[in-house]
Amino acid sequence: MRITLLGQFGSGNSGNDGSLEAMLLYLRRMRPDADLLCICASPTVVSAKFNIRAMGAGGPPLTNAWMRQLDKLLGKVPRRLMLLVSALLSFDKADLMIIPGTGILDDFQERWFGWPFVVFCWCLVARLRNTRIAFVSIGAGPMKSRLSRWFLRSAAQMASYRSYRDDFSLNYMKMIGVDVSRDHRYPDIAFDLPVPVPHRQNQANGAMNIGVGVMDYRGWRHNDPDSVRIYTTYIHKLSRLVSWLIGEGHRITLLMGDITDRVACADLMFLLTDMLSEDELAQIDISSAATLRDIMQQMAAIDLAVVSRYHGAVCSLKLGNPTISIGYARKFDDLMTDFDQERFSRHIDTFEVEEVIELVKEILAGAGAVRQRIARANDRFKRQLSEQEALLGREFLSIDAVATPQRVTT
Repeated sequence: MRITLLGQFGSGNSGNDGSLEAMLLYLRRMRPDADLLCICASPTVVSAKFNIRAMGAGGPPLTNAWMRQLDKLLGKVPRRLMLLVSALLSFDKADLMIIPGTGILDDFQERWFGWPFVVFCWCLVARLRNTRIAFVSIGAGPMKSRLSRWFLRSAAQMASYRSYRDDFSLNYMKMIGVDVSRDHRYPDIAFDLPVPVPHRQNQANGAMNIGVGVMDYRGWRHNDPDSVRIYTTYIHKLSRLVSWLIGEGHRITLLMGDITDRVACADLMFLLTDMLSEDELAQIDISSAATLRDIMQQMAAIDLAVVSRYHGAVCSLKLGNPTISIGYARKFDDLMTDFDQERFSRHIDTFEVEEVIELVKEILAGAGAVRQRIARANDRFKRQLSEQEALLGREFLSIDAVATPQRVTT
């Protein structure tokens, strides 16, 4: 059986790569005989990291300076047409193409000619090659650009199978005209990754190990004209929060989920050097985690997490940690609601430091009850993901399923 996987993998985002890893673990368990190929952002990285054949999703680079200038003047259209031709020539017919997890059906920090077009292009080529397409536990919306919305909606409509990781995603796709009557709602597949053993250490005087996620957040839109103000406001708020936590005697681990977050972490530490003493700064650890497994290993030693990356919230909740979400999209609210933790969800653009401090105090005063609610949700997620695995196995991965005609819903 030949299976292709498509996504923004290998680009330094641990959440995306964690979704790929979860799907690969499932496929290798269900179909160890399968010939796997990943179409992704950084094929060299993915091939080395996951021991899988990989090829670039963006098509051949323009090596001629004149062509690059023409491409820029024409709004990247020539290169995208080249991608379509290249994809048609290079796509080997597979039995199945899977888009595993991630928020690939939105345009956060994207332009229409970026991943929205790339996803459309490869789905179109897969259809032309009579390859079945499955979007598995996908995050969807918002799609603020009209062209992005058209490309991503069209890509989704070519699929034989669609499942969404939250209610907002499913309802959003319905709102933009996709027939979701036969679609499914299952948790993020990163919840299927193996869990490390918690190793929290009790500290004196009731002090806690608290993880604080740091994100290079500059607004939803790519090149937002207000990006500097958005970023500066966010980093200054985080500095005040971390300063207060240190003042209360807690130990802090700064967590990053994307390679770009290193800049934000450095800027945060620069602010903190003027706010804290050397002894207080020594109470801050900076995570060097490169994968979701690494992040979970870090979080296994944490008593409470304040997160801004979606898969930071996933990792924290999966480990049963009390979690405060400072998120940039509705998906954070839905995830926290699924865990009966919506009280602890705030928006990154509007949160107030004093309000988050009160939430920290509330959690620390009743952490036991919070952990119980999170544990119940984790049990439910485990059952639901097992149900989806069985469904995918019947529909796509059995010997008979390979020859089954493609069902497409619009």
